[in-house]
Amino acid sequence: MDKRLLGAQVEEELMNFILQEPVEVGEKIPNEFELAERFGVGRSTIREAVKGLVSKGILEVRRGSGTYVVSTSSLDEDPLGLAKLDDKYKLALELFDVRLMLEPEIAASAAEHAGPEDLEQLTRLCEETERMYLEGKNHIPKDIEFHTCIAKCSKNRVVETLIPVINTAVLTFANLTHRQLMQETIETHRAIVESIARKDSVGAKCAMVMHLTYNRQALLRQMEGQPGQGTGGKNELSDEFGKN
Repeated sequence: MDKRLLGAQVEEELMNFILQEPVEVGEKIPNEFELAERFGVGRSTIREAVKGLVSKGILEVRRGSGTYVVSTSSLDEDPLGLAKLDDKYKLALELFDVRLMLEPEIAASAAEHAGPEDLEQLTRLCEETERMYLEGKNHIPKDIEFHTCIAKCSKNRVVETLIPVINTAVLTFANLTHRQLMQETIETHRAIVESIARKDSVGAKCAMVMHLTYNRQALLRQMEGQPGQGTGGKNELSDEFGKN
């Protein structure tokens, strides 16, 4: 087998080993000799595989100590490297701060610039996310696609470079709160799409603010040891927005 292909294959097998064993973040993986024996390859191939996972932010080589797992999300999935930060709740709140700075304006811009094909894709993603949510399936990848589509609808190339920030925020929140806000998510997603379709930039902005605020409140409740109560968050939200 081509040496490069063998290295890539062993890299994949080593990643699977880390996930399935599992080797937790902060723990050391076996040494070169053990890994070479486990995978039936030479030490040079193991070094190549380790180097590949180091470049993806999974492993860290500590001179004189060994090789440690520093993340279980590759840089492809976590391009900002935020998975390595320990306090996930603090990280989630900080990501919400950034999302509130960005996404309402992105939604407003999407309302101004989205074309017919964009709207068709956005509507489809909204419906698919909703269906998967209601069926109890993992809706998060589709949810991320939905928010990515909104960013692309803005037709701003700089905004598109910020998509990894938004994606990381969505994933971090989902991993912490699971399925607490199904109805609120469905309703605010619909409101965002409807406003963008009407080219109502103010409506899109407000709908996105409401969507993010529901999520942020659910996170705060969980941090305080008070699990979200589904649509119970709506009364709190109306209070926060001045009882309009």
